[in-house]
Amino acid sequence: MDGACHPGRFHEALGGRSTAPVAPCQPLLGGDRRLAFLILKYVHVLGAIVLLGTGMGIAFFMVMAHLTRDAVFIARTAGVVVLADFLFTASAVVVQPVTGFFLAQEMGIRLDEGWLVASLALYVVAGIFWLPVVWMQMRLRDLAREAAAQGLPLPPAYHRLFRWWFAFGFPGFGSVLAIIWLMIAKPPL
Repeated sequence: MDGACHPGRFHEALGGRSTAPVAPCQPLLGGDRRLAFLILKYVHVLGAIVLLGTGMGIAFFMVMAHLTRDAVFIARTAGVVVLADFLFTASAVVVQPVTGFFLAQEMGIRLDEGWLVASLALYVVAGIFWLPVVWMQMRLRDLAREAAAQGLPLPPAYHRLFRWWFAFGFPGFGSVLAIIWLMIAKPPL
């Protein structure tokens, strides 16, 4: 025996189920490997929290600013929202699939499991809606800045774009909520 453990043993030892056969193992979850696994899982959960929390926060602040109809306030809020999307959301968007891949490997989860495939498909859906939303937020910011600089009310183009931004939030954010449920429940699909 070479002393190596099958990665699925990590998941089983933490109360989960593995779909892969388990090879004989030396000490289950040796110190450094167990800690590395827990850090990886922690970073993955933090990424999910950042995606969900930033999405909720951005939506809240954009809607609240919009309701004021104050171009200066909207421009400032949208500027912060765009920055938050680039700093937090974009970072989490990169971290999630990387940590997810390594978690699947460590936990012995096949990449063709139904719940995981559904999660990845929903991740693509979220991205398809998120990328235009970022552009819309930048455009909303610019339209509000222009109106504020000229002392004019928000133009019809702003209101039209805001409605699109609002509509795109539902499938994008809904996809993230569904992914989190799939990651927790891991239903047989």
